[in-house]
Amino acid sequence: MIAQPVAGYRAGVDPVLLAASVPARAGETVLDLGCGSGVASLCVAARVPGVRLVGLEVQPGYAALARENAARNGLAMEVVTGDLANMPEALRTRQFEHVIFNPPFFDRATSTPARDAGREGAMGEGVPLGDWIEAAARRVVPGGHVCVIHRAERLAELLGAMAARIGSLEVLPLIPRRGRAARLVLIRGRKGGRAALRLCDGWLLHEGVRHEGDRENYTQSTASVLREAAALPFCR
Repeated sequence: MIAQPVAGYRAGVDPVLLAASVPARAGETVLDLGCGSGVASLCVAARVPGVRLVGLEVQPGYAALARENAARNGLAMEVVTGDLANMPEALRTRQFEHVIFNPPFFDRATSTPARDAGREGAMGEGVPLGDWIEAAARRVVPGGHVCVIHRAERLAELLGAMAARIGSLEVLPLIPRRGRAARLVLIRGRKGGRAALRLCDGWLLHEGVRHEGDRENYTQSTASVLREAAALPFCR
């Protein structure tokens, strides 16, 4: 069970899909940059018991929610309140096997800010995307993985910034319905990896070519990720 704000930013399926992309094993550490209410981290722990979770969140209210959500689910999660652009001392000298992030999607130079401050903090890009990638690259151990979910329209920017610091990049387009363009992409890379970039077959989220009525119609594979904590494979 996850508590979320009545008003403000409420997590959807994005952090669940991000969590499913993390190739973590029991005993390994996961740092969630901009962890919000802790959804992505706790989903990793639901799939991989024994992982050690650490979150960084700039908004104190959401950081408190992440701690509450971990406790109510019987999971240990260290949540540091702070800004990745000015990395807190508690994290500055530490590294992790996996670093994940679901950063704000919207460049406010070309979009309208949300009225709610919490929602705007989660959706409006206050810290440049390159700074998120730099922070992730510094915090991940050599050979460790960085995983990110973002809008497909930012793919070129993401790849350009990640390629300078993270290797063995894999891109998984998330297709809303058959015949539609991808709106989101998952990118996974390994620090020090030397494999060529791989563009994976797109992952289909919904059945059918259109939404039919007020009902859920995820594909069986996607439902298993969302409901049963299944892993989300990249290139197979």
